[in-house]
Amino acid sequence: MILHVTDQPDAADQAAILDGLVGFNEAATGLRGRDRLDLAVLLRDNARHTVGGALGNSHYGWVRIELLFLPEGLRGQGWGRRLMQAVEAEAQARHCLGVRLETASFQARGFYEKLGYSVIGSLPDYPPGHTLYWLAKRLEKGNA
Repeated sequence: MILHVTDQPDAADQAAILDGLVGFNEAATGLRGRDRLDLAVLLRDNARHTVGGALGNSHYGWVRIELLFLPEGLRGQGWGRRLMQAVEAEAQARHCLGVRLETASFQARGFYEKLGYSVIGSLPDYPPGHTLYWLAKRLEKGNA
């Protein structure tokens, strides 16, 4: 055995790690690890150009928001709340238990907390001088 460090793993390298981990997780949980479904809630202008939105996926019974962006000119007008309501409605349609996400101290922690999200973890100095927060909201029927 040897260790090899690279910043360009090929598809076979990635597949070996992913397949091994998925197999381990499936054996441990009894859940299918490849039942991941992408999710996009897009905010488009009148010309149908995407100007913001949320990207993520549902997996293991939760929706994970990976990216969320609203242009500065649209903030404070309720678009963020409507975007999150659409994510939560889709999470419920997918029979998910809740929604999880991460945000930095210079981003939107307060916004998410106003919507009922709770901090479930943090990492100081990511990036240096700031904190990364993990938040989650468990959804009940009619709670989207």
